[in-house]
Amino acid sequence: MAGNVSLDTVAKQYDVIIVGGGPAGSTAAALLGRQGAKVLLVDRAKFPRDKTCGDAISGKSIKILRELGIVEEVEAAPHAKIMGVGFSSPDSTYVDVPMAKNEKGQIMDYGYCCRREVYDNVLFENCKKYATTIEEFLVDDVIIENGFARGIKGKGKDGVMREFRAKVLVGADGALSVVARKMGLYEKDDNHWCAAIRAYYKGVKGMTNSIELHFVDAVLPGYFWIFPLEDGLANVGVGMLLSDMSKRKINLPIEMEKLITSHPSFKERFKGAEKISPIKAWSLPFGSKRKKSYGNGVVLLGDAACLIDPFTGEGIGNAMVSASIASRHIQMALKNDKFDEAVFKEYDAELWATVGPEMRTSYYMQRLGGKLKFLLNLVIRKAAKSEKAKEAIAGTFLNVNARKNYWNPLFYLKMLLG
Repeated sequence: MAGNVSLDTVAKQYDVIIVGGGPAGSTAAALLGRQGAKVLLVDRAKFPRDKTCGDAISGKSIKILRELGIVEEVEAAPHAKIMGVGFSSPDSTYVDVPMAKNEKGQIMDYGYCCRREVYDNVLFENCKKYATTIEEFLVDDVIIENGFARGIKGKGKDGVMREFRAKVLVGADGALSVVARKMGLYEKDDNHWCAAIRAYYKGVKGMTNSIELHFVDAVLPGYFWIFPLEDGLANVGVGMLLSDMSKRKINLPIEMEKLITSHPSFKERFKGAEKISPIKAWSLPFGSKRKKSYGNGVVLLGDAACLIDPFTGEGIGNAMVSASIASRHIQMALKNDKFDEAVFKEYDAELWATVGPEMRTSYYMQRLGGKLKFLLNLVIRKAAKSEKAKEAIAGTFLNVNARKNYWNPLFYLKMLLG
């Protein structure tokens, strides 16, 4: 039985239970369910629901959307197609870097900005074709027997405590994951966690089909962002490391208001713009510190596994990548009827072989922005004047492997002489 079901009729035993219906959970549910696994997905919310986020969806996510076969559904939903990334340095130099092009000058890759209320619902509706889903179900506890995760306990709208059991439990329930906490896999380090706020605006001037990352002194090594959405909307926000906020006693809503009303680069752009939503805050667990994402009978995905990029703040792409990798390892576990920690250690190894190099490089770049801001000024200022330098920036900012150039002194020499 797939799709939403009544709590009175839902089965009690499954191959896989997934807690959390965001990009990671819905992706895993669809991939496992269409391979024949009996999957239950539960979420505390009722979809469509808002999720505080920057709303940016990279080419990494689009690759998984193709695997799911739902690119057309996303294209049909309200969104903005992203063709480039704009950067401003601490000295307010701005450069717009287009996505990579082929020999004919055509954009080879692109991204989206799509409100999570819309995007997550597309993914959730797709997973309902392959998995049993229960909305408005709050998980209170994990059933643990002989050291293995065996299921969940929780309550629906009727307030009745219910149990559901499975061979594998998947925690896709976000930064404050109940599954991670109950399985002893939760960890919080302020040096590797970010606080972020965002609000939606209408009427911001100068919007293009590029997302904008502004490295302003007030929040370095974090940044102020302006991301375009459909119908003239913009996702506007600020993110900053918790440890840096604490040391500098930063209040993010106050800092964002100062940037919007007083900063020379933004005050005219926001003059007459209308804030159409309240400011919302959330936490982002960075992948700059690797955490254990598996145990006996359990795996963690997405934010629950701390997979936020430390430089860009993107989490959706890594969440969907983790779901794709995990689904293959869970299928193998079901086939072999083996669910111990050693089996899922292989998931963790493949996951970090995939995302680890990017996480490390992004973490170095994050710290670069805070401690060596003159290099940001140098690189972005040069790129604003030189197409050759802009191509180098495009390579390093949009190509993960090329980001390592930032640790090569010759890169800066070429910038100066190019």
